[in-house]
Amino acid sequence: MHHVVTENHFHATPLIGTRIFIFPGEALRPLVAGKPRTGQATSPTAQILMAHTSMVQRTVNDLSPAGAHASRNALLELAKGLILDHFDDREPTFTPALAQAAKNLADARLTDAELSPASIAVQLHVSLRTLQRAFARLDESFSAYIRRRRLEEAAAALTASGSQLSVSEAAALWHFTDSSHFIRVFKKQYHATPAQFGRRLT
Repeated sequence: MHHVVTENHFHATPLIGTRIFIFPGEALRPLVAGKPRTGQATSPTAQILMAHTSMVQRTVNDLSPAGAHASRNALLELAKGLILDHFDDREPTFTPALAQAAKNLADARLTDAELSPASIAVQLHVSLRTLQRAFARLDESFSAYIRRRRLEEAAAALTASGSQLSVSEAAALWHFTDSSHFIRVFKKQYHATPAQFGRRLT
């Protein structure tokens, strides 16, 4: 991040994802003027910032003027946090972004045996209680989200064209206790056993 005073060109290495943000100069100039800042895209503050911008992109057409203003202010505060490598995890306006960042990280680790709300809290440098609070306003807890997403991925893999994956292999891959437990929670979510669910789609 740096302060641009004249026309500037940005270059990216091929095969590297790039997102460019343009912020109002007066908001961040004191933090970056004369001293460009760099950091890790995988840092907790960067994860929260990216989650916030993705949410705004999805909902921008539905935001009221007040909602757009609040989203802008939150984005600026998160950008400051990125520069300072710290954000206020008690700030309510960051709660949706924190929950989304946690979901993004969980989605990338669904087959990881170490995936848990506690491990994601560590990854985001927040307390488990703070992370649980971020999900309190949502329809499901973070643990329920992880379980649902694992079931969705397992269902997709079991019913994929030409799939040779067995129920026991799916249970092991997505870290359910055993086949019986997997079938039980699968049936609770889909109102059918994996075999019945597969037949529905054929």
